[in-house]
Amino acid sequence: MFKKWGLSAAALLVATAVILPGCASKQEPPKEALKNAAAKAVTLSSYELNTKFVVNNLSIDAPTDDPSSAMATQVISMLKNAEISVDSVYQADPMQTEATLVLNLKGDMAMSFTIPIVATKEKVYIKVPSIPFFPIPENIVGKFVELDLKELAEKSGQEINTAALDTEKARKLQSEVLDAVLAQYDEAKYFKDIKPKDAGLPEGVDAKQVIQFGLNNDNIKEAITIFINNALPKLFDVISKEEYKDLLQVDPADLAKAKEEILAGKNKEEIDKDLADLEKYLTINQFQFNTAINKDDFPVYQNLLMDFKVNIPEDSTNIGLSVTGSNQYSKINDKADFKIGIPQGDAVVTLDELQKQFGGSSDTF
Repeated sequence: MFKKWGLSAAALLVATAVILPGCASKQEPPKEALKNAAAKAVTLSSYELNTKFVVNNLSIDAPTDDPSSAMATQVISMLKNAEISVDSVYQADPMQTEATLVLNLKGDMAMSFTIPIVATKEKVYIKVPSIPFFPIPENIVGKFVELDLKELAEKSGQEINTAALDTEKARKLQSEVLDAVLAQYDEAKYFKDIKPKDAGLPEGVDAKQVIQFGLNNDNIKEAITIFINNALPKLFDVISKEEYKDLLQVDPADLAKAKEEILAGKNKEEIDKDLADLEKYLTINQFQFNTAINKDDFPVYQNLLMDFKVNIPEDSTNIGLSVTGSNQYSKINDKADFKIGIPQGDAVVTLDELQKQFGGSSDTF
């Protein structure tokens, strides 16, 4: 049954991941607007982004004689009401981005820590946080660990894959993936326009169009079936393109084999059986993803509402999860205003220096 839970959860997450890059242009039908503006989003040269993710509720009702239940209770206590936020600034040319991640864990073992990260085309800098219960030498707390991508590649005997940091090509790939998936879904069942005044947009967000993608108990079975049988083969066609080979670093033979198995219907009988029983173990209370578009046809705000329950009758386990998430974009295509900048001098420690502090060797990384 956990395999069944994985099937539904994966489908929900993939649906969210695919819709995340979406935006809209003119007041067009939702699907067409998303497809057209996703292509325009490839032209983004800079932006600031505030991302928030909150676990509103997490519950696992499992048999008390389960030896892992005590550990699960502790983990749930920490994750319930947990908050993650990321404030980031991005610039395409020259490539530079910085992000400050803040994690707040609640419950009996409440803790909070902040991790600033800076990345260029060849280096990544990660600020060492002070984490409760984790012994980090005081003389490196607050400093940035420098990861030289070229040096790490040489130590591992590989060439540096600068293509993996090609954000423009990555956005182009996102656009093609979105286009391929959207084409498979019926607009009337899964997409709709919402009046901006009714969309619950935060103060300061000026939108001309809001598009909602939604899943519910009536369409989830069909949505998963369409994704597996129709969308996945199209996705393999996109990511198998020669222009994305260096970006993804995936063996074309593996992609071809996976697509062949899907088209041949391998495991189809097993998947169909799981889907037939879907309503017995999955209840979707809410799954909505909204994208707000400004007058310049760029996404300025996106939010996710997801609330579902999973029932596993074999061992009488019930799982409940409710989360909210949002992305708020600003200063689109303006001159990038970096708050951290590229760390220099005494603010930086190398990976070798970090390893020496822990009595190890950087070769272990």
